[in-house]
Amino acid sequence: MRIFQHPRRIVYQTLRYQLNLQFPPSFIWIQNTQLHHDVQTPHCIEQLEAKFNREFKYPWVLLNEEPFSADFKRRVSVLTDAPISFGLIPREHWFQPDWIDEKRAQEGRNRLTRQGIIYGGKYRNMCRFNSGFFFQHELLLPYKYYWRVEPDVRFFCDISYDPFLYMQDNNKLYGFTIAMPEWEPTITTLWGTIKDFINENPQYLSPDNSMDFLSDNAGDTYNLCHFWSNFEIADMDFWRSEAYTKFFEYLEMTGGFYYERWGDAPIHSIAVSLFARKDQLHFFKDIGYRHSPFQHCPQGKDWRNGHCSCDPNDSFDFSQNSCLKHFMRLS
Repeated sequence: MRIFQHPRRIVYQTLRYQLNLQFPPSFIWIQNTQLHHDVQTPHCIEQLEAKFNREFKYPWVLLNEEPFSADFKRRVSVLTDAPISFGLIPREHWFQPDWIDEKRAQEGRNRLTRQGIIYGGKYRNMCRFNSGFFFQHELLLPYKYYWRVEPDVRFFCDISYDPFLYMQDNNKLYGFTIAMPEWEPTITTLWGTIKDFINENPQYLSPDNSMDFLSDNAGDTYNLCHFWSNFEIADMDFWRSEAYTKFFEYLEMTGGFYYERWGDAPIHSIAVSLFARKDQLHFFKDIGYRHSPFQHCPQGKDWRNGHCSCDPNDSFDFSQNSCLKHFMRLS
């Protein structure tokens, strides 16, 4: 049972947890050293607390590959009455494995940089960690659901209902706000590797999968669509499942996270699209969200009821590059 510190809410929150929410959720925040003193960090937590968590008081778990400073902990802890934990990421889960051919990895980073791919030389460790290890962290093992939050994001609307409870009551595994194509040069061999995995492990493929979100030709090629994973509300038991564990291990042994730059967004998106039922994926159309330069702004009644501060005419949903139309055709 979770313990809430606010004395006037302890009975209400604990009772609500016992009767309604069977599995505890948490916010998860993963960042790296250079972001320790980012002014966006406390601002973003403060914003999500005001829009949602001040009422629900779900715990926060912040992870980093180096210890958080005392000053950072002090600045962040005053922003919420909810429980908050600061964790250190195990070295073997974050840093490049010794068996990776560094010369080949450097050539891959240089190639993407020459091609002008954004962050072409960065983020391999983070992508690998988010793909295969975060849900194994000791601070997250007690939790089932999580809401991923990053330092430089904005939330535009009041959230008057409980997305975690919605996920549980409707048997959802993965929720998103923005869908877009991946940079093809960062994943040149990923789809071929995944096809090999499926051919060797057909038992993991869901009969009612979302292949039509990923491919325009029944899986022959990948259309590059993925859910933008800097926002995700999901069930960690899916990542802990046999299917996803075998899937990640298969990808890991190729070195593609370092020889190319396989991102956690396509990895997560492909996995839930293939191994879960299509009705277990959810578009949170009523949660206004921005990770620069893209944003999702709710429309119509959702925009009005949420008192959203975003411009409803400025939403990535309407962009030519949005993959939302691929998701909507699943129903």
